[in-house]
Amino acid sequence: MIDKELLEILACPKCKGDIRLEGEKLICDNCKVYYPIKDGIPIMLIDEAKPLEE
Repeated sequence: MIDKELLEILACPKCKGDIRLEGEKLICDNCKVYYPIKDGIPIMLIDEAKPLEE
């Protein structure tokens, strides 16, 4: 689980916009991508971003 304070300061590395937590994903609604969380660590690399499925 991501600490609420950490979530407040994290931003999308691609657009620098806000992200939100949903399950084991950090979602950027601007870019329509998500960043996975592996073993409790957010993988905030642009190359690791996966497209959101509509």
